[in-house]
Amino acid sequence: MSGVYKSPAGAAAILAQYRETLGLWPVAHSQGWIDTDLGDTFVIRSGPEDAPPVLLLHGSQSNSASWMRQVECWARDFRLYAVDLPGEAGLSAAVRPALDSDAHARWLEQVLDGLGLARASLVGVSLGGWVALDFALRRPGRVAALALLGPSGIGRQKAFLLRAAPWLLLGRWGRRRVRDMVLGPLPRQLPPAEQALVRLIEVIDRHFLPRLARIPRFSDAQLQGLAIPLLVILGGRDVLLDSLDSQRRLQRCVPRAQVRLLVDKPHYVGDQSLPVLAFLNAALEDSNGAL
Repeated sequence: MSGVYKSPAGAAAILAQYRETLGLWPVAHSQGWIDTDLGDTFVIRSGPEDAPPVLLLHGSQSNSASWMRQVECWARDFRLYAVDLPGEAGLSAAVRPALDSDAHARWLEQVLDGLGLARASLVGVSLGGWVALDFALRRPGRVAALALLGPSGIGRQKAFLLRAAPWLLLGRWGRRRVRDMVLGPLPRQLPPAEQALVRLIEVIDRHFLPRLARIPRFSDAQLQGLAIPLLVILGGRDVLLDSLDSQRRLQRCVPRAQVRLLVDKPHYVGDQSLPVLAFLNAALEDSNGAL
């Protein structure tokens, strides 16, 4: 655990706030762990058990609480599995296998096996989008559809840490400034669940050690091999990734993909519950029509 947290006390503070935040999960759910080669993987299950399965993969320096805004919308139509990535600020094992390997695909395959799922749709944000896309490329038969929000691995990664470093020397105010650049400014008035999420983000910012390695980019040949339904939503003001580069590569390599560039959005593109829901339902209808 010491490899991803600044201290044992910091780890305890993050996990305590995470558990408190999960107490505000907006729909009926269950929690549990799946045994994998990377250790225990924490999963939150929501939605009808007989509904089409969708795995939710959060971003770096985060956990499955980041899906609390969306699950109420999606859980009406789908069986949702919010999965804590290994090596992140959640309840899965604190290990970080190399990204330039098959490790994450093997891990996610074991998660699907542990859930008893032969195939599922994937929704991923940022690093979770990279993990989802990597899995779809390495295990295409197990992915029904792919919705990616600000995914890593497509457009050029910007040198944001150099820009952020001076702000991070300014304590809590500086951390908030960096957070606003990545996530966008927060409204002054927030409901209780959103307030809990902000407290969780703040404690993660204080006590978590983020990944510093560059995220591998997928080649044109890899992207051209994608044959499943694909939705990608990008923020035009993303300080971490070159969204225009992502858009150009996707339009060139995956012309069938739905690519939306939201010009005024930062790296976090906001609540995209409805467009993702429409995409997942359309992909499901197309799949059923092809049978």
